[in-house]
Amino acid sequence: MEIFDVHLEEAAKFHGHACVGIAMGTKMTLAAMQALGLDPSRKTRDLIVYAEIDRCMTDAVQAITGCSLGRRSLKHVDYGKFAATFVNVATGKAVRASIREDFSTRGLKEEVIRSIAQTSYDDMVILQEVQVTIPETDLPGPPRERVVCAACGERVVDGRAAVHDGATYCKACAGGGYYKVRGKSKD
Repeated sequence: MEIFDVHLEEAAKFHGHACVGIAMGTKMTLAAMQALGLDPSRKTRDLIVYAEIDRCMTDAVQAITGCSLGRRSLKHVDYGKFAATFVNVATGKAVRASIREDFSTRGLKEEVIRSIAQTSYDDMVILQEVQVTIPETDLPGPPRERVVCAACGERVVDGRAAVHDGATYCKACAGGGYYKVRGKSKD
């Protein structure tokens, strides 16, 4: 079994099924890891990935690399682009991977997936060497900073708080929440 097929199967199992997004994410991930000199068959703590979309591709990245939000090694940057940046924190080298716009994903799912498997990295994936500065508060490990929101009393970690008029607030209380509290909280 080819390396692509092994990792496609792993990613499809994690995602729940094989689809074109999983196949393209698998190809991108393998190309980026190769460019960084990392073995996709061995999970490493030296990798941080910035995924630019919250779609199938990101599940392939997570399944193959072992990076995850909970381990703080997978970051979501909501650009809506089918791309990801892979950073080897041990060496500082980083590559951004995306799919060539002229690569066709039209046709029957099985045929497109087979085409992806048979296409070389260079003919499908754009790799750009990039520079990424990772703030200490974004690195894996225990929180580097803890504060309490002056409005809701909830803990905020790693520089995610906002300061207004000398008081510290979580982003939701500072006016950037995706939710609104209805009624009184139950303690």
